[in-house]
Amino acid sequence: MKHILLASAGLSLVCALPLQSFAQNQEEAALQDVVIVSGHRIINDTEATLRPESLPLDGPDITRLTARTPGAARIANGQLSGQMAYRGLTGERLNLRVDGQRFASAGPNLMDPMFHFAPGALVQSVVIDRGISPVSDGPGLGGGANAVFKKVGFSNSANMALGYDLTAGARSNDESMMVGGIIGASSDTLRINILGAAESGGDTAFKGGDIGGSSFERNVFGVSVGARMGETEIGLDLRRQNTGASGNPSFPMDIRYVDGDFAKLSLDTVLAGSDVSAYVSYADVEHAMNNFDQRPAPMAMMFRENTATSETRAAGVSLKRALDNGVLNLGVDADEREHNALITNPKIAAFYVHALPDVETERFGAFAEWVGDIGPVRGELGARVDSHKAKSGDADLAVMLPMGAQMVARAFNGADHAWDDTTYDLAMRMWTQPRNGLSWRGTLARKSHVANPLQRFAWLPLQASGGLADGNTYVGDVDLDPEVALIAEAGFDYVTKAAYMRPTIYVRQVDDYIQGVPFDDTPNVVNTPWEMVSAMNGGDSLLQFANVDARLYGADLDAGWDFAGPVRIDGVLSYVEGSRRDIDDALYRISPLRGQATATWEADNWSAAFEVAGVSKQSRVSVTNNEQKTPGYVTLNLYGNWSVTEAVSLSLGVENLLDHQTRDHLAGYNRNAGADVAVGARVPGAGRGAFLRVNVKG
Repeated sequence: MKHILLASAGLSLVCALPLQSFAQNQEEAALQDVVIVSGHRIINDTEATLRPESLPLDGPDITRLTARTPGAARIANGQLSGQMAYRGLTGERLNLRVDGQRFASAGPNLMDPMFHFAPGALVQSVVIDRGISPVSDGPGLGGGANAVFKKVGFSNSANMALGYDLTAGARSNDESMMVGGIIGASSDTLRINILGAAESGGDTAFKGGDIGGSSFERNVFGVSVGARMGETEIGLDLRRQNTGASGNPSFPMDIRYVDGDFAKLSLDTVLAGSDVSAYVSYADVEHAMNNFDQRPAPMAMMFRENTATSETRAAGVSLKRALDNGVLNLGVDADEREHNALITNPKIAAFYVHALPDVETERFGAFAEWVGDIGPVRGELGARVDSHKAKSGDADLAVMLPMGAQMVARAFNGADHAWDDTTYDLAMRMWTQPRNGLSWRGTLARKSHVANPLQRFAWLPLQASGGLADGNTYVGDVDLDPEVALIAEAGFDYVTKAAYMRPTIYVRQVDDYIQGVPFDDTPNVVNTPWEMVSAMNGGDSLLQFANVDARLYGADLDAGWDFAGPVRIDGVLSYVEGSRRDIDDALYRISPLRGQATATWEADNWSAAFEVAGVSKQSRVSVTNNEQKTPGYVTLNLYGNWSVTEAVSLSLGVENLLDHQTRDHLAGYNRNAGADVAVGARVPGAGRGAFLRVNVKG
């Protein structure tokens, strides 16, 4: 079941699928929620009305858009480093893809999470798997999302025709600017387009000053080509990304650069009556971060720069054919990944620590998935098996480092660095045919996820935590078991010509959930070499990644009413609770109750929207992670959209209209002493700011 967010005009104002069309296609609506962004129109036999819903993108990161959908939120680790959260799960636990490609981030703190590589100006749609990801999309503990890039598609003519989709915009709060999009040409057999985006911004302002070290810079360019010969299509996508100096106040370091190269070759054809799809892909990411360029520099001996790399090679093939009253999809896929991280001191040439030494992971998977009629209901049944292997090289560090670090390295090198296991996933999703606008749906699943290289092979206590940003230092455990979630959810879609309501309740029982726990039975007592190193590295507490038991449950919904006349209202509400089952403690960084309601006035070629967005206080926090409580807040926003011509649209708005100071629970704690925010305080949200965006399509 999927949400689809079609992005244009800088992903600023969103137009919802007309309710009449939604009602007429409610069988598909059980699988998809379609939200069209300004610049697009839905035209069918009965209706050609622009019906906007306000879903602004109040920054350069598209996780700000996904966070406004039912069940979702955003982990705010920096302007370009936001992680998507969905029903209490974050980061690598979700099956995230950029233009269909899965690859490894380079940064040990996930400063370059998956959607760091998806600038809004290049994104056509974000497809969010509703509840869980299909097994055919790959492994993952819960749902997932795919940021699909714009392309000039094949035309219906033998003659080449020009196509383009370009966006430019600016925001006042951080004095940021962006421009990007695609331009190309296509016929019925060939297509080619070039893509590019450039964006930069200064420090974010809030009521009280500026968030020092929150500026950003990102540039992307590439090419997409395709050929069609009868029933066969071949595509090649190449892309280069250069992220410049970009701040991460909630981390001990900031981005100096992230350079990435991406390639994907795909094939779709028909063979013996079956649809066959195959791909090979490659990604190479290098990420440098330091603690002195974008914040007050420490003393010379404490200068640190970490250069981390990842390389991903992947391939897959699948076959679809009719079976009984549905379609059977069989496939295999695999990936190999390499990770390295080297810490140096530019002031001391002899200083180095090989923090992630030559880590290699391998995965080979196979799946079977069937979608079709099962008596009076439609269903999706899937099974998946994955074989995993991981290994690490020996820890390596400069001889000048203290004895405690040397002892920790020797202990790691004296242990086995290899691990392997097999995971199994099962999924069953059912939904009824709509009757009188009502369709029931339910899901039962067993989903799994394995530890990442940091959780398994981090041998030296550092404040590298995969983006947790809790101020603690962490070490890994080679023998971590896979996380296994048993999932149940139920809900219904009620859609008429004037209204819709789509609530869902869910529970996820997770065994072997990977969580930091106290390193030994005497926390905060320095009586081991690991705790000695942790104290030297400034961590609040030393935690070790371990398997615990957890439970996540909650409810979410989206709903709306289209009044007779020019007014409509739409709303989204999300609630989740996350707890340890082995001890009485909350899971870390669980979003509080949140929601927004929007009233929109629609005219023939323009619209205006007023939004109220609210977040509840979060008082149930993780004691293990020293998590701070946060108060709730409410913000007011105004948005407008004008279709100047069929090809040109204009979007504008004012966010946080009353300039409230907000403290989002999913934001980290400030570690940049050069900000107008106390060190250790929650990083605030942006203050009042206006934006303007122009989109041109043809």
